[in-house]
Amino acid sequence: MIARVRLDLQLRKEFDYLIPPELADEVGVGTRVKVPFGPRHSMGCVIDLVETSPHTNLRPITKVVGCQALVTPKILQLARWIAEYYCCSLELALKSVLPEAVRKEEAGWRERLFVRALPVVGELPKLTKRQQEVWNIIEEWRELPLQELLKLADTTAETVRRLEDRGLVSIAPQISERDPYANETILPTQSLTMNPEQADALAKIIAAMNEPNLERGMANAELPKDKAALASPNSAFAIPHSTFLLHGVTGSGKTEVYLQAIAHALKQGKGAVVLVPEISLTPQTVERFKARFSSGAVQTLVAVLHSHLSAGERHDEWHKIRQGRARIVIGARSAIFAPIDPLGLIIVDEEHEHSYKQEEAPRYHARDVAVMRGQMENTVVVLGSATPSMESFYNAKKGKYALLEMPTRADNKKMPIVRVVDMRQEARKEKGTPIFSPKLKEAITQRLERKEQTMLFLNRRGYSTSLQCPKCGYVAGCPNCSVSLTYHRPTQKICCHICGFDAPAPSVCPEPNCRNTAIRYAGLGTQKVEDILGKLFPHARVTRMDSDTLRRKEDYRRILTDFRTGKIDILLGTQMIAKGLHFPNVTLVGIIYADLSLHIPDFRAGERTFQLLTQVAGRAGRGDVEGEVIVQAFTPFHPAIQYARRHDFAGFYEQEIEFRKQLKYPPFSRAALLTLKGRNEDKVKFSAEHLRKELEKLSESKVQSPKSKGAPHDATLDLGQRTLDLIIAGPAPAPLLRAETFYRHQIMLRTRQMSKLSHLLAKLVETLKLPEDISLVVDIDPVNLA
Repeated sequence: MIARVRLDLQLRKEFDYLIPPELADEVGVGTRVKVPFGPRHSMGCVIDLVETSPHTNLRPITKVVGCQALVTPKILQLARWIAEYYCCSLELALKSVLPEAVRKEEAGWRERLFVRALPVVGELPKLTKRQQEVWNIIEEWRELPLQELLKLADTTAETVRRLEDRGLVSIAPQISERDPYANETILPTQSLTMNPEQADALAKIIAAMNEPNLERGMANAELPKDKAALASPNSAFAIPHSTFLLHGVTGSGKTEVYLQAIAHALKQGKGAVVLVPEISLTPQTVERFKARFSSGAVQTLVAVLHSHLSAGERHDEWHKIRQGRARIVIGARSAIFAPIDPLGLIIVDEEHEHSYKQEEAPRYHARDVAVMRGQMENTVVVLGSATPSMESFYNAKKGKYALLEMPTRADNKKMPIVRVVDMRQEARKEKGTPIFSPKLKEAITQRLERKEQTMLFLNRRGYSTSLQCPKCGYVAGCPNCSVSLTYHRPTQKICCHICGFDAPAPSVCPEPNCRNTAIRYAGLGTQKVEDILGKLFPHARVTRMDSDTLRRKEDYRRILTDFRTGKIDILLGTQMIAKGLHFPNVTLVGIIYADLSLHIPDFRAGERTFQLLTQVAGRAGRGDVEGEVIVQAFTPFHPAIQYARRHDFAGFYEQEIEFRKQLKYPPFSRAALLTLKGRNEDKVKFSAEHLRKELEKLSESKVQSPKSKGAPHDATLDLGQRTLDLIIAGPAPAPLLRAETFYRHQIMLRTRQMSKLSHLLAKLVETLKLPEDISLVVDIDPVNLA
């Protein structure tokens, strides 16, 4: 037999290798192998087995990595689709489906010395008092790691070796798995009684899980031969009742629906994947799943996959899944590739979250990959959110997804009262822009007096957003990016939040002809708010939670535990406190500046602001006391803020969808963003204009409104027998023109047939000739236009 191998070198081609007889039983599709390539060796993945090859003098495979195929056939199929749809090489897609710790040639298991008690024949030999104490511990445990024994017995390895010499114990290396939650004590929980809305949602999900296959309700429908057409969430071929959109307000009990649906999957002998945004993957979230399934009489191993794990922990968690020991996986976007087989349920919590989109190649969206995997593996997919994305809700309205509504909070708790404060009026009253309005200050004071907790939200870290000289107008800017530097007071540095550049904060204006000592800091961030809170409420226990304070992986858990146990009165943070947290004693949420994200150059700005405000507001009033939310804004009458104030998703959707329809933005089209990057701005601009001409060459031009250079252009692309309606906008400088020393120009494409456009762009990328120092990035379904 001959193995067809894709190497890790991104050569976009397959290579044939002979399978030596001694490795014949070990090599299969998905096996990781080490093969000779030129004068050296390279790692790769077997993607096919064939009997003949057009090539002669084939070289044999050198080594098989791992005891079993690391990439399952189903995951390999998914990787092929990702490569095709997201315009990347299959090698890159395969790299994404396997964690780096698993891809390595050498096994990543950790070995530790274990002490094991041996059967005692006859009488126990005479021992010293110290040896007897150590033996008593060993006899009780029967087996434990040597280092743990030394701690428990407060002894040395020499004492334990003496017991080994006497034949009482054996000391030998064993594989010791790293469990990130090994030291946690998690109390088991039981299923909760559901309200009618929860019970109805669960019944419909379980009914779908009990169906024998995904073609239910479509027996006579003709499915597309093109797999990519199935994948698009906007596809006309999306199969009803295999994908559910669970739209439940904050606190409506969506997690309990997830837990009981997973329990049903386990009864069917299947596993489940639960995707949670990285920012919401709190210890609290993980504990709820482990308490239900990994504790008590019946235990199911829950594996956790996310970026805060060490490489060793990620290695061990992944192998628990591959070996079939862990049946439930909870994790961030990469957990969608967890090799659970058979798979019974995929849950995407907070499905609207933009962090599900990968920002580097392959630029996949985990929500869309989840829908595709569900269709490939005949698996039910549940997308849950209090503020669904426009695309998902549109699909539900069109019948492509089944819509499940939970419009009230569990246990009949009320939604919080939301009050909007017009900061323009406050600025006029105080002759300057205050950080805290009198209404918010008074509300915080009341909570402190009543021993209730407050959460304050500002999605901007640092102390001040810019450093300016009022005399000459100098602004401290990043030498690598088109942004001003942010002042960080604890370190006395000015930093760039794009590329990471930092420098000592100057005490005088750096301009040689100015040297003004009255240089000042403008704007505010979480550090400044924390500083002012300390002055306004000197007796309050205030903690700030942003990426500057969370340096170690246990910091997140420590702060949230302190907040839950009442050791913190006021928790101040960025968007990481906005989602996934449940604290019954939080009765006040204050949003410092609600319209920070409203005025960015992105058609989704209103949607993001509405989602963020609704999610943050949802942290309040989850206990017995009704919650209150105070929103401070300079544009208080913006629809996103007003609809969030009324918790009115349907109203916001109706006005937003009309705007999208008029401009042919998603969900009425799909978008692709082509970004050209280089260190010479003129070259980048020229290359972008050249790229547009290449796109237009492929089309039978039907220009509708060529009013100016770079204006949107409607064209019909010729794809053999297929035609593709396309809107071309650009080239134009990116909103952030320069980032990490690279100038960037963009072209945006919009179409209703993305799988066809992806096919075209993949060919174009291969044949397009650009200067050596200019690179092209293709982002299908972008969520960040900066």
